[in-house]
Amino acid sequence: MTSYKAADSKREEFRKYLEKAGVLDALTKGLYEEPEKPNNALEFLKLHLGTAGPDAPDVEAMKLQQYEAAPAEAAEE
Repeated sequence: MTSYKAADSKREEFRKYLEKAGVLDALTKGLYEEPEKPNNALEFLKLHLGTAGPDAPDVEAMKLQQYEAAPAEAAEE
């Protein structure tokens, strides 16, 4: 019974941390206020809370394109 209370206490402490940091409000605004509930709530949050972005290979390809374009742009000036 003591370990149950300890785990409950830690969970409550973490919930308070999330609430203080504004995470719970962001989740509420992201999902609760959405008129049409998404089928995949986690994917929806990733896309709308800014955690989903280009994959690492995409970022590397963009960096390479930018690097290769820089000398060509300098030569034009």
